[in-house]
Amino acid sequence: MNAIRPNAMLEATRLTREGKLAEASALLQRLLHGQAPAGAAPADPGAATPPGGRSPSRIVDVDPETGEVSTPAAAGSQAGRTGRGPAAGPGATPRPRLPEALRDLLDRGGLAQGAAARRVEPLPEGARFLTGRFDGAAGSRGYKLYIPSSHRGEAAPLVVMLHGCTQSPDDFAAGTRMNALAETHRCLIVYPGQSQAANAQKCWNWFSPADQRRDQGEPALIAGITRQVMQTHSIDPRRVYIAGLSAGGAAAAIMGQAYPDLYAAVGVHSGLACGAAHDMPSAFAAMRQGGPRPGAADPGAAPERRRRIVPTIVFHADRDHTVNPRNGDQVIAQSAAAGELRTDMLRGQVPGGHAYTRTLYIDRGGRPVLEQWLVHGGGHAWSGGSAAGTYTDPRGPDASREMLRFFLEHPRDTGAA
Repeated sequence: MNAIRPNAMLEATRLTREGKLAEASALLQRLLHGQAPAGAAPADPGAATPPGGRSPSRIVDVDPETGEVSTPAAAGSQAGRTGRGPAAGPGATPRPRLPEALRDLLDRGGLAQGAAARRVEPLPEGARFLTGRFDGAAGSRGYKLYIPSSHRGEAAPLVVMLHGCTQSPDDFAAGTRMNALAETHRCLIVYPGQSQAANAQKCWNWFSPADQRRDQGEPALIAGITRQVMQTHSIDPRRVYIAGLSAGGAAAAIMGQAYPDLYAAVGVHSGLACGAAHDMPSAFAAMRQGGPRPGAADPGAAPERRRRIVPTIVFHADRDHTVNPRNGDQVIAQSAAAGELRTDMLRGQVPGGHAYTRTLYIDRGGRPVLEQWLVHGGGHAWSGGSAAGTYTDPRGPDASREMLRFFLEHPRDTGAA
């Protein structure tokens, strides 16, 4: 294996530069799985996991500081990751270096930033940022719940925020500044946390068929967290929303398709449409060039999904080299499949920041039900975010403010079911 590794790496690099991401990813998978025969099929990251837990090696574990990747044996342990713990002990499998072109696919636009927030924002007096945990048939996940000081016990809106790869709930809260907006609008914000045991880079597994359907896998866990907060706090069921960044944005798109009876509206920032990929090679391809033409994907959704458009707001930057902006178009196309809409395009400029194009998709009643923001000159980062968190672009426009404004304009019509 060691003798052929350099040639295999060169071949993976060549395939990547030619745009053959699926072939390059499959080759890289065979290389990373070490003892597998050269002709063996690569491991399927979407395959069913054995009882008692999820595989920790569901994606390539890329060290954000070195660009190296862990073998499956090392991926489940922080001790096996450079810069994340003690050096690996004797007998540990050496980690091959990821080809530069494939490494670029993962870390351009900020994916190589550290996961910890740069500073902790102080809480307003009377506000609470609680730690919780949900346990269900599909497993368990922790979360952070922000209750603003302005909340007086009335039935409040709830926003579910799904972080991106390598991030944490605290990091995502700091970067998006959603908690500060919650003070103004008296809404609760919950940040589910992906575990490193489920994904070595703490990405939501949006590319796995087992995590794309209602009441299964991670959708069941995210919905479970949402319902748990609704049961333990005073929440208006007509004003429950979900949003996310990158892998979290792709997961939010899945949740909107799978649970239209739970979420009134969806926000997808730098994400992908539901069903854009079905395994790791197709995930690389979708990130690079967009997924297959989206249809009305049926992720085991409630029948209501086919009878109404779930209001959706999309943010994507036109210089995002990590997730192709074509994916934002596909999120809109998938959401719009349930109705006939006309468009209205507006252009703007943030003073001292980015220009943008804002497209409204308007239904027959004259109501904007979809909204798409294309940020000109931005990369793979939360638009208008704070430098207190990772993967943010302070030059705007302010995605958090615009998403929350859009959400509160779209309470769920309980008569639609």
